[in-house]
Amino acid sequence: MNFTKDSILINPKEESERIIESIRNSVFNILKKRGGVVGVSGGVDSSVVLTLAAKALGSDKVIAIMLPEKESSDENIPLVKKLLEIVGVKYIIENLTDALTGFKCYQRRDEAVKKIFPEFNSSYKMKITLPNNLLNRNSFNLFYLEIISPEGESKKVRLSLNEYLQIVAASNFKQRCRMSMLYYHAESRNYAVIGTPNKNEHDQGFFVKYGDSGSDLRPIKHLFKTQVYQLADYLKIPIEIKDRVPTSDTYSAEQTQEEFFFRVPFYLLDRIWFGWENNIEKEIIAEELNLTIDQVENVIDDIIRKKNTTEYLRKNPIDVISEETQ
Repeated sequence: MNFTKDSILINPKEESERIIESIRNSVFNILKKRGGVVGVSGGVDSSVVLTLAAKALGSDKVIAIMLPEKESSDENIPLVKKLLEIVGVKYIIENLTDALTGFKCYQRRDEAVKKIFPEFNSSYKMKITLPNNLLNRNSFNLFYLEIISPEGESKKVRLSLNEYLQIVAASNFKQRCRMSMLYYHAESRNYAVIGTPNKNEHDQGFFVKYGDSGSDLRPIKHLFKTQVYQLADYLKIPIEIKDRVPTSDTYSAEQTQEEFFFRVPFYLLDRIWFGWENNIEKEIIAEELNLTIDQVENVIDDIIRKKNTTEYLRKNPIDVISEETQ
């Protein structure tokens, strides 16, 4: 392969048509369902999937489900409604705050935060971040807790393992509640749940098992974020959605996917990853992207670490094999 920074780019028209046909065949012929539901957040991934699903199944056979809770961004619903005016799909809004309160999602999370910052209360905001200097330092994924006071004062410390695990376990109720609600609306109509994860999220483990990973089909799981943006341009997704910085929509303080997990801009991450997967020499990748070889190696090492440590998320449940079948 003659590697360039544009080697990763796809033909968005051909890829869109291929995905549309796959959705149509998967829903109607393989799954034997009458239509599909898509959880939409106002982000580019769910917007692309919703648009493709409407083209594949017909806008009257797709329902967009918005799943806000008290810590969701106020921008989400207006952005989704702007998209729906174009796509022509009906929508349902399900506020999950009461369900999450019932699960003690906020309470369990805040208990862990208060062990580190005793002053933390409901007037504060919080988020978990990773160091953002991956290009310049090959470091392990050590998480930091940041709280922001009502006055805007920020404090950040490295998270201990126990508190990290409790915060994440409690926060994962959000994704699992969303999945449950999607399946309610799908099953009540004999529809399929159409998932929205891309390659970056699936292969590096940026998802919650039996949460946002729960779906009947995943039309863009094979696409890098860069390629998803290509589809967004081709499908004429509103610019307000395309230009929006991807967020995790998990913690009360706004948090980008880059600072929480990926640690490097998608423009570079995807191209380094694409080159590595296609056995391009690191020296060539570095030269084409105007990086040092050490920087390329740092990113590749981080990808490998994440893929290895999250492999369990992608595994099916382990079954005990009976003696008769051994």
